[in-house]
Amino acid sequence: MQLKFVFLGLSITSAWGNGHATTYRALLRELARRGHDVLFLERDVPYYAANRDLPQPGYGRTELYASLEDLRDRFEREVRSADVVVVGSYVPEGAQVGAWVLRVSSGLRAFYDIDTPVTLRALEAGGAPYLEAAQVSDYDLYLSFSGGPSLTRLSQDFGARAARALYCSVDPEQYYPEPVHQLWDLGYLGTFSPDRQPGLEQLLLEPARRWRAGAFVVAGPQYPPALHWPANVIHLPHVAPPDHRAFYNAQRFTLNLTRRDMLIAGYSPSVRLFEAAAAGTPILSDAWPGLEQFFEPEREITLVHSPGDVLELLQRCTEERRLGLAQRAHRRVLSEHTAAHRAEALESYVHELLLARTRARRRPKGAEQLLHTGGES
Repeated sequence: MQLKFVFLGLSITSAWGNGHATTYRALLRELARRGHDVLFLERDVPYYAANRDLPQPGYGRTELYASLEDLRDRFEREVRSADVVVVGSYVPEGAQVGAWVLRVSSGLRAFYDIDTPVTLRALEAGGAPYLEAAQVSDYDLYLSFSGGPSLTRLSQDFGARAARALYCSVDPEQYYPEPVHQLWDLGYLGTFSPDRQPGLEQLLLEPARRWRAGAFVVAGPQYPPALHWPANVIHLPHVAPPDHRAFYNAQRFTLNLTRRDMLIAGYSPSVRLFEAAAAGTPILSDAWPGLEQFFEPEREITLVHSPGDVLELLQRCTEERRLGLAQRAHRRVLSEHTAAHRAEALESYVHELLLARTRARRRPKGAEQLLHTGGES
């Protein structure tokens, strides 16, 4: 069944300091491959305009809009006629965008929360700029980057009608093992974040100080200029998505660090986990609730808690064990966590709700009363 999807997301054209782009690119490409009509609407803002690495994705359509008024004037017909309209987290003026979508769309209205733990914290205080607390129950479908208890909270505390997990994923056509010269013993890929910095300090920078013969790398923007890097740590301000595979393959191990809100909420895998595993690079990770749902600790991923844990792996892990970790994680990702798996999951959620809507429309008048009274006695 071909469907018309309209997405209103943060950005698909620029991945600069923006993890949303990776998710949208992979998901929309797979939806288009499955025969669906896909339109992505993105607010044209200076920051992303100056750093567009994919101005026109080669799947579906991508259109930029200048303002809320421009969005309404040019794309109301598209939104009104779509089978599914998806509003994403962190969309500029997203609460107003969502109110408009909820008013004009005749199809399924979904909210895609790529930042669920952050959103939940904001909802407790009344709402976020991209989602009002009262809007949660207005959407037909709430898609969440976090599973587990977060879905229960969305349903019970905020009235979400259908809260479903739609985790990040990986594109196996872009991420796969390649035999390249390994430049670094341990690397990390991630935008600077104050709540992740203590983990980076403990699990990469301190091991680098203690093991001066080791080679380390950190890649990502927005790190403070005054930050002092140990002499054996290279900092790359940006690695473009097309170069991520080569970056992972050049590391013996890669480090995963979890944002504080995601760590507390649990069941919130980072896309970097799936990318590194698909590229065949063994992963060292901090621990968080629900991680075992995605990877088996000590068999597919290694948990580290201190600089000593990291150095033990880097200095003493046999090549047989290192490659075994990488190969098992690679198989797990390809069997469960690709963009094709996420597109299939989204399809199943949509079909479930469309079927329920059709059945409700076909129910004879008075059926609700009969259901509640048990019928005639």
